Amino acid sequence: MFILSPDTVANRTALDIRWLPRRFLGRTFLWPRQGGWRLCLRVVFETEVLRYSLSLLPFVIAALVWQDYAIIIAKAPILMLIAIYLVEARLLRATPAQRAALVSEAQADSGLDMLRARARAILTKIAARRGLDSGCLHLVVEQSDLLRVAPLSLVSVQSEEGPELLALDAQERALIEDTLFVPPLTERALQRIGLARKIEIHDVSFAPAQISAHARMAALMAARSAGE
Repeated sequence: MFILSPDTVANRTALDIRWLPRRFLGRTFLWPRQGGWRLCLRVVFETEVLRYSLSLLPFVIAALVWQDYAIIIAKAPILMLIAIYLVEARLLRATPAQRAALVSEAQADSGLDMLRARARAILTKIAARRGLDSGCLHLVVEQSDLLRVAPLSLVSVQSEEGPELLALDAQERALIEDTLFVPPLTERALQRIGLARKIEIHDVSFAPAQISAHARMAALMAARSAGE
């Protein structure tokens, strides 16, 4: 999971938004400042040009090994396109028939209900902790459609006031990390649901005006106990 915030993204200007929900996958490259080398590699692998290059690597190796046939190999664009198609559509992604069979209708409905409940709970705590009482917050989850590799989930909290992408602090990011993807609704499980239902982006909205006085008091007490 890659939580988007100015503190977690090296190229912060890429986080500017003009509409909600703001989508990032396939539109802009985000370089993680945190998360370790695995997250960095997974983000880089999402780049299509890199994957295309890897798909064509066997042709490069063949041209180096059989140099007498290098020109012939280089003039085989149809084979190269077929190789890219097989890797992208068959190896890394699920076919339409496979997508439909990833989860049952009951599993998809249950998972989406769970996502909405968790997202609203997270937004409630963030809004109460910040003392927000107007506007509307969105917890946005984008997931890569590459099923055969580790899932990549971009998670952000976006506000209609601005609009802007909220700068989440360490405690708010920890809240998302600890509660959003917990079994049985893991990143992989949500990805399978999204692929089966053809959902490209999950957007759960919440109006801070709905927060109860009890929830605001609980957030205030938690902030005091944390020494904020």
